[in-house]
Amino acid sequence: MTINRPSPVATEPADALASSFSASYAGVIAFIAVVNEGSFAKAADRLGIGRSAVSRSVQKLEGQVGARLFIRTTRSNALTREGEIFFENCKPGVERITQALADMQELREGPPRGQLRISSAVGFGRKVVAPLLNGFRDLYPEIAVDLLLDDHMADFTTDQIDVSFRNGRMEDSQVIARQLIPMQMIVCASPAYVAERGLPRNISELVDHDCLNFRMASGRLHEWEFKVEGRLQKVLPKAMLTFNDTDLLMDAALDGHGLVQLAGYQVCEHLRSGRLVACLPQYAPDDRGHYICYLSRQQLPSRIRVFIDYMITRVRALDLQCASSLSVAAELDDVLACAV
Repeated sequence: MTINRPSPVATEPADALASSFSASYAGVIAFIAVVNEGSFAKAADRLGIGRSAVSRSVQKLEGQVGARLFIRTTRSNALTREGEIFFENCKPGVERITQALADMQELREGPPRGQLRISSAVGFGRKVVAPLLNGFRDLYPEIAVDLLLDDHMADFTTDQIDVSFRNGRMEDSQVIARQLIPMQMIVCASPAYVAERGLPRNISELVDHDCLNFRMASGRLHEWEFKVEGRLQKVLPKAMLTFNDTDLLMDAALDGHGLVQLAGYQVCEHLRSGRLVACLPQYAPDDRGHYICYLSRQQLPSRIRVFIDYMITRVRALDLQCASSLSVAAELDDVLACAV
């Protein structure tokens, strides 16, 4: 029986390249250190390794390039002509590496600057994130901001996202998610609709009302969510109007076309002004949130750190919680129910 074994030829170039790179890199670093410090002993101190390790690295490098790089004596070391040529060729590359390391340190520890690419769902991005960017740019004029609004969840790697704003429940364990504020889901309608049709007193009465539904970016209809006796309950009411844009849903509700369930940040202003009336507050879910997300807590560039801190502070300072509006709405709901 003949056994076919893979040819070692296929792996030799890669192994040779890896071996060559490893030896060359250590050798070049040792070589540059000896030239800059003037001796093998001082180079060893600078690199934090033994003198013999520096000497071996340089000897391996000389073997690779096929030339002596130093003239060694008991008292001094001098570059050969080949060594001078090699040093002049290596010097720009080493300087670029040193500069690259310094640039990375400055990005992490220096004044915030550079490009910042962020993503958000369309509604939250328009209503909350975008209005805060002018203040951020005033504080950090050297940071260029690129805001991507998309109801599809952005991918940090593929879309090259630095920071993402996400809504709902966080199930992605690969990202760091910090809650900005709780996400209240509120059922509401205009006073005109309430005057004509009343308000549902429990979830089962939704079937007796005109409802407005939202179609998500995936094409699916967004289910209404409630918390009943401590458990999540999802309902998809029959709708006469369906939109894939929350602003259109809001307009339809304000115009009296039916009940809608929207996030608190979208309706609080209208609830306070009386243009909308909330109902079913006793069934509002309490396990959702608005989050700011990023990939790692470690080695964050300063431009990302200051943006995260700024947004957490400013979003939490906004009056986006509707607890008082909901209590007022509940009272109005009771009054209307009694009148009916």
